[in-house]
Amino acid sequence: MELQNTVKEALNALYHHPDDTVRMQADRWLQDFQRTLDAWQVADNLLHDASSNLETLIFCSQTLRTKVQRDFEELPSEAFGPLCVSLNTLLKKFHRGPPKVRTQISIAVAALAVYVPAEDWGDGGIVNWLRDEMNSHPEYIPGFLELLTVLPEEVYNYKIAARPERRRQFEKELISQMEVALSVLTACLSINELKEQVLEAFASWLRLKHGIHGSVLASHPLVLTALSSLNSEFLSEAAVNVISELIHYTAAGSASDVALHMPLIQIVVPQVMSLKAHLKDSSKDEEDVKAIARLFADMGDSYVELIATGSDESMLIVNALLEVASHPEYYIASMSFNFWHSLQVILTKRDSHLPFGDEASIEAERKRRQDAFIHSYESLVSLVGFRVQYPQDYLNLSHEDRKEFKQTRYAVADVLIDAASVLGGDATLQILYKKLVEAVSSCGNGEKNEWRPAEAALFCIRAISNYVSIVEAEVMPQVMSLLPKLPQQPQLLQTVCLTIGAYSKWLDSASNGLSVLASLIDILMSGMGTSEDSAAAAALAFKHICDDCRRKLCGYLDGLFHIYHRAVSGEGSFKVSAEDSLHLVEALSMVITELPPENAKRALEALCLPVVTPLQEAVSQGPEILNKKTARELTVHIDRFAYIFRYVKHPEAVADAIQRLWPIFKAIFDLRAWDIRTMESLCRACKYAVRTSGRFMGMTIGAMLEEIQGLYKQYHQPCFLYLSSEVIKIFGSDSSCATYLKNLIESLFLHTTSLLTNIQEFTTRPDIADDCFLLASRCIRYCPQLFMPSEVFPSLVDCSMIGITVQHREASNSILTFLSDIFDITNSSKGEQYIPIRNSVVIPRGASITRILIASLTGALPSSRLEMVTYTLLSLTRAYGALAVVWAKESVSLIPLTAVTEVERSRFLKALSDAASGFDINSLTLPIEEMSEVCRRNRTVQEIVQGALRPLELNLSPVSS
Repeated sequence: MELQNTVKEALNALYHHPDDTVRMQADRWLQDFQRTLDAWQVADNLLHDASSNLETLIFCSQTLRTKVQRDFEELPSEAFGPLCVSLNTLLKKFHRGPPKVRTQISIAVAALAVYVPAEDWGDGGIVNWLRDEMNSHPEYIPGFLELLTVLPEEVYNYKIAARPERRRQFEKELISQMEVALSVLTACLSINELKEQVLEAFASWLRLKHGIHGSVLASHPLVLTALSSLNSEFLSEAAVNVISELIHYTAAGSASDVALHMPLIQIVVPQVMSLKAHLKDSSKDEEDVKAIARLFADMGDSYVELIATGSDESMLIVNALLEVASHPEYYIASMSFNFWHSLQVILTKRDSHLPFGDEASIEAERKRRQDAFIHSYESLVSLVGFRVQYPQDYLNLSHEDRKEFKQTRYAVADVLIDAASVLGGDATLQILYKKLVEAVSSCGNGEKNEWRPAEAALFCIRAISNYVSIVEAEVMPQVMSLLPKLPQQPQLLQTVCLTIGAYSKWLDSASNGLSVLASLIDILMSGMGTSEDSAAAAALAFKHICDDCRRKLCGYLDGLFHIYHRAVSGEGSFKVSAEDSLHLVEALSMVITELPPENAKRALEALCLPVVTPLQEAVSQGPEILNKKTARELTVHIDRFAYIFRYVKHPEAVADAIQRLWPIFKAIFDLRAWDIRTMESLCRACKYAVRTSGRFMGMTIGAMLEEIQGLYKQYHQPCFLYLSSEVIKIFGSDSSCATYLKNLIESLFLHTTSLLTNIQEFTTRPDIADDCFLLASRCIRYCPQLFMPSEVFPSLVDCSMIGITVQHREASNSILTFLSDIFDITNSSKGEQYIPIRNSVVIPRGASITRILIASLTGALPSSRLEMVTYTLLSLTRAYGALAVVWAKESVSLIPLTAVTEVERSRFLKALSDAASGFDINSLTLPIEEMSEVCRRNRTVQEIVQGALRPLELNLSPVSS
């Protein structure tokens, strides 16, 4: 009683106390209370207490629902009977509401049914029990109807901590009881005020997608009631839900299942088709139109395979979906978009037509089908284009509304791509070009906001650029000749620039491409000087043009350099941001790549000059001033070097450049090693220099490695490890580099393992852990001859065991990848020779590694890491066979039988045993996933499992190999 009063006081404080701190304390106390064993009795008592107010009733009904869902196993087995009686009494007590309380009690009873086998409910399971209760107490039917509605929904509710095997059994029980459930619902149809509730319950049972043949449903009273409700003056939401579920029901399963359901399809489809006229009925309520559009969209999505045959009947559905697509409200029109995509995939994929025999027959069938839908997709292109037009009040829209408008444009672009896939890009372009010509003519008539239709047409043309042939000679030349004549309004100019960039491949192959390029580059320069958005678009377009037309542009470097200097220096009227200027750096780098070596070397020097000058000035001002500069003042220039080294594909020229620049880089390394942002930028630049130059780097690589090796010990910057990974990848197999690479990795790994000595250090320094084990994996792949025999190998394995359970995703994945690379070393061409070394390190630690991996699988790591942990455990099992299964058996035997049954253990160990025997590991993941699910089914079980396995205690004292 005292605890009941405390709950009431806490609820009163939560909802009514003026002090936020007191409300937060009350909320925390109530949450903690819900996890206690006492919560069962207290919640039950207060629900039966006639004096409890609404707040108390809602809280206690939620508590009881949560306890049944998550903590049912806390109760002794004999508690089921009294709990079932109590919940039944409450269901009757609240049969007329409050609705929130009744719903929670219904879900609690349904959750109880998931745990408790059918026989415990009496003859025939919970549905028969419910039927008998409704027959005995017809006055409580509204409450029982809600329970009947939520029952099938709980099959897929993973908040319920039932075991996977029991969940599957519950689904089978409900499917076997479906006819009984529908007969109960049919009987309830006679109560007129319950018709909506009955139909909602029917829709819920249909979601099980099994149980009753389509021919039976075709004449079923529940189906006929729902269909007749479609034609009533006020469209019933429940009836729409039923028809929607019937459509999904008939489409579930294989093609033969669809044939079995044909009697039902033949009843449902004509009824839905009769609603088509309402799509354009302005007097119809918008919610009703939305519901009707949803039914057409459901038919399209569910029957798309049948529709793709192009029969006369299917074209009726297609035409209805064109009506949906043309609806003025976007949220209604967009319901059809998924259908157009799915249909396009079937029409264009070769696999869809394989049953039609030889190559010629397949091609003939594909052409026949595509031809059947040409008119539909042509209409679709004409219908959706207007939706991308900027609204007149765009500048006044909120941030959220602008974001929504952008998403609308992207969605329409996807629809246009689907159309272009079926019609061909050139045919789609012709339709869109007519729209552009109309729009440009209105531009010239001085109409208000005249730029918007032209911008919309260009946006659509840009969207299909990848589908337009590069030899298209009818429309594209006219489009390009129109662009310079358009007004330079900022949003229009932005789209013009993006369109130029999108058709860069066409410009390269066009016969008059070079003469057109000059005028288009002038437009891009205007874009760079108009607004930040148009400058960003112009910079991106400039990059695409220089990439695809690089051979044409080699002779015009002076002009390109002029644009580059203006953008990079920040002088003049250009509004190109530092980030967007990288597009211009990349653009010039790609053109330089096409030059002969000697010319490329001179051009590279010119490219580097405006970038190196400010860095030279910063270094020459001395250590004190350099240290006071913000990271941004340095990284804006260093990032440009990263792009230059990445995209100028002249190894010797880049090696020569990095050698000249090294004194400046070294000065920044020495003076700014404390600054993580500058170091990351500098290491990225060095990484690309190493990647492009390779073995041309000569002495510079040695100096670079010496630098980072010394600085890492003092500043522990993760990017030093990251740069070393790139060096290992390029030089790992080079025997002439063996000595200094061996010194490098031993130095870096010894220092890292001395930093990461416990799980707290991994949690504090996840980036170091991530990059350290990425480097270790690189060493296994590229220089195992240096890494495997070294003294650091066993130390790193010990270190990985400490860190496997770190919660940081990338760090944990890098550690697991490192371990699986060790176990899979025989997959590499020369891996066999390292098996004795690997075994001498892994076997003494095998039992501990296995236990940590099983602990990770069962709750020490989030379930999102399950795939990676499973792969690592199976790799270990494949490598060590029966021995690994013994290690796993030892670990699993520690888990109490209350958490994991003997059957569940055996299934898990059999999967590992099959992996050890060489079975395909893809077929073994389900038992492992179920083991994970069983051990995570609620907090109590997870704590029991982790308390038994204790992964963090296994690696406190490293094993000596």
